[in-house]
Amino acid sequence: MAWTISTGLSVGFAQAHGDRGLLVKSVMDEFKAFILRGNVIDLAIAVVIGAAFGAVVTAFVNDIISPLLAAFGGKPDFSNMWIVNVNGGKFLFGAFITAIISFLILAAIIFFFVVKPINYLMAHKKEEAPGAPTTRQCPYCISDIPLGATRCAYCTQEVPVLETANVTAG
Repeated sequence: MAWTISTGLSVGFAQAHGDRGLLVKSVMDEFKAFILRGNVIDLAIAVVIGAAFGAVVTAFVNDIISPLLAAFGGKPDFSNMWIVNVNGGKFLFGAFITAIISFLILAAIIFFFVVKPINYLMAHKKEEAPGAPTTRQCPYCISDIPLGATRCAYCTQEVPVLETANVTAG
């Protein structure tokens, strides 16, 4: 409904403003074609799902992995440690180290829970064996002809019949 209204407005603009209006109409038509392409919609869906997945992984790291690390190795947050003051400027090395550790944990979780299972599934996907060939090359013109052919359709030369090409009529 909204697109019909905007198209109607651009047509009205085109009628009122001549060539400049036709440019607006063509741009609107191009924009409509761009938006309605499948890959743009797929990309929008992927961004939304990626953001939701990022929130899930972040919650997993913050709520499960970090407390486990804290239980075994002490406090996993180094942001209050290793603060260096130089001429009134603060260098927060601890916060940087915490960010690096969080990134490595997040990357490891994505690798082991997403990438490895996908690679396993793709490796064990059955690959179809190539079927038996249905054509052969003509020895005279090198064109592809059916296995049971006795004459080439391209150069009209007689070709020897292959023993494997015994075709039973039935």
